[in-house]
Amino acid sequence: MKRLLMVAYHFPPLAGSSGIQRTLRFVQHLKDFGWEPTVLTVHPRAYERTSDDLMGEIPTGIPVERAFALDTARHFSIRGRYPGFFALPDRWISWRFAAVSAGLRIIRDWKPQVIWSTYPIATAHVIGDVLQRRSGLPWIADFRDPMAQEGYPPDPQVWRSYQKIEERAILRSRFSTFTTPGAARTYKVRYPDAAKRIVVLENGYDEESFAGVADASVIRVPLNSGSLTLLHSGIVYPSERDPTQLFAALRQMVESGRLRQGKLKVRFRAPGHEDLLRTLTRANGLDDFVELLPPVSYRAALEEMVRADGLLLLQAANCNEQIPAKLYEYTRAGRPILALTDPAGDTAAAVREAGLNTIARLDSANEIANLLARFLDSGRDGALPLPTPEYVERASRRGRTEALATLLDLATTPQ
Repeated sequence: MKRLLMVAYHFPPLAGSSGIQRTLRFVQHLKDFGWEPTVLTVHPRAYERTSDDLMGEIPTGIPVERAFALDTARHFSIRGRYPGFFALPDRWISWRFAAVSAGLRIIRDWKPQVIWSTYPIATAHVIGDVLQRRSGLPWIADFRDPMAQEGYPPDPQVWRSYQKIEERAILRSRFSTFTTPGAARTYKVRYPDAAKRIVVLENGYDEESFAGVADASVIRVPLNSGSLTLLHSGIVYPSERDPTQLFAALRQMVESGRLRQGKLKVRFRAPGHEDLLRTLTRANGLDDFVELLPPVSYRAALEEMVRADGLLLLQAANCNEQIPAKLYEYTRAGRPILALTDPAGDTAAAVREAGLNTIARLDSANEIANLLARFLDSGRDGALPLPTPEYVERASRRGRTEALATLLDLATTPQ
């Protein structure tokens, strides 16, 4: 059995992020493909919110090293302000020091064959870079999404730190992986000398997580009696998933008589930016149509997806090279998906690949209103298309782990 050192911020007991699923599911399935992982992550104090609901899904016997780390915004803040250099490249840079020490000890004593680190916490790649240079082991840098983009991060100093980290990771790693074809294409153009080592490794859903969750076809208890429920499960980002035009479309439909009270509830589960959503709800007079609900366990969130009449996906054009991880859970839930996104982006391409044509631009209230009208007209057992079984089967996390294991095998092969 070969051994892998995995550097990941997102790991149980972190709560409130679908990003946790990627590392956790790789950890669960890697042994089936000849790789034994150990995880180097942060001490739980670094997480803003924790939950034990996924702790039991860490396989027995998998070593997990939780290195000292603090969240600059919470632990060093005075009256809401903190020194910027304490948060370069991100608020968890303090993790680097203990993690490098722990990682070198693991490499010395446990002797892994490969190092793997995963963004979107940039400090993970900082740690992976240092461990690779000091050990000489092959390194796989899992970017998931692009790092330094036009206008993101907005702070120039943070952007420069991102750019430096991504350049080192792309050029020094044996492989760099991205979750979408668009992101991989961009980086192949940006770093042509490394193009052959830039690979697409998509997100997915975990079938075991749905074990015991009834299929949508047998669930007849609605989330809201008498009303169709359109569910958005997870964080709503003010820029990357700006819901402003969605609220404008709902107001437009109410004012035109296309939407009447008691016909629709738009439910936001654990959206993260509740103040923004409350403001939009009040400003558009939509208190009777919008629900803002707190986080629930991961399993409860999956059950809610399966019971919803429709699932809402938000992705702005400034994220055209990204696909929300929840899309794969949405497709497995077997409900209609309303994708508010740029038709030219990777998210829309994945939605179409799943056999769906329910797409409207996130920045167009008129397009959104027309799509919502289709949803309302379809009714609870209506004619909106569902994800195809073929697409759902391809999107399993086990299949993605097999692809990762293939890369790990290649990384240990002499070049």
